Amino acid sequence: MRLLLFLAFLLVPVLEIWLLIQVGSVIGGWPTVALLIADSLLGAWLVRREGRRAWRALQEALQSGRMPEHELADGALILAGGVLLLTPGFFTDIAGFLCVLPFTRPLMRRLGAWFFDRRLKRMAAASPYAQLFSQAFPGGPDAGAGRAPAGGKVVHGEVLREDREP
Repeated sequence: MRLLLFLAFLLVPVLEIWLLIQVGSVIGGWPTVALLIADSLLGAWLVRREGRRAWRALQEALQSGRMPEHELADGALILAGGVLLLTPGFFTDIAGFLCVLPFTRPLMRRLGAWFFDRRLKRMAAASPYAQLFSQAFPGGPDAGAGRAPAGGKVVHGEVLREDREP
């Protein structure tokens, strides 16, 4: 992971500079700068608009008493997208727009959830408590959810409520 981050912080600026030079050689230096300024302004406007929407959705979720998991993820994506949009460069702007635009944000949310789920599983497996956990819960954390324990017997039945009046 550290090597990946190191390469990202090394390669992304080099790729951004290369692309800026390529675009500048095709359309000229000043139009390239104007294009960067224009997409930063568009990005700032979009981040402001989507940030307000995400804030309203978060407040509504909290007022209704439900867990605001999508709203919090959207807020984090909008924040990350805003940082990427304000960073000069075309590659970072593309990544920023993917995080901020409402029709691409669900895809980025699923991608982030997949990445963090995978990362947490790796961290849990490398934990010094992983051996202890696997002995306590042989099938994993969800082993007993809806299933009988290993070697156990399932008893089917129905719940009768005595407090109801006929």
